[in-house]
Amino acid sequence: MDLFKHQWQTITGDTASLADYKGQVIMVVNTASKCGLTPQYEQLQAIYDDYKDKGLIILGFPCNQFLGQEPGDSENIQSFCQINYGVTFPLSEKINVNGKDTHPLFADLKEAAPGSMGNSIKWNFNKFLINRDGKSVKRYSPKTEPDTMRGDIEAWLGE
Repeated sequence: MDLFKHQWQTITGDTASLADYKGQVIMVVNTASKCGLTPQYEQLQAIYDDYKDKGLIILGFPCNQFLGQEPGDSENIQSFCQINYGVTFPLSEKINVNGKDTHPLFADLKEAAPGSMGNSIKWNFNKFLINRDGKSVKRYSPKTEPDTMRGDIEAWLGE
């Protein structure tokens, strides 16, 4: 499975690709602004600040599939994340993570690392960690606090 083949539209309308981050440890997270887990943005940003210069990239993929908890447009989402959580890591435009319109990146991530519901995303803030060569994927549940992932991040960064 070649995860680096995947492209998407960024929150600002540019095209991005996972290949842009080849050689880095990549964390992919499906996010939402009106979820009880939204405060995880704070820990995600702190992790990004601590490890971005060591080879970690965090990519946020807003999704409105869970009780309509990401209702805004790209401008609203970006503004919310920056004002409330100081988010500076890249965000995509809204995508689907389940169903017939699942973004292909999430289809492959779910296949590479099935969760407790198999090839389905249960809720906002699923986290996937991808190693530097894009071959290994580890999945974390929505309730997993990002700070508890630091040991795995450091191991994959080679620290």
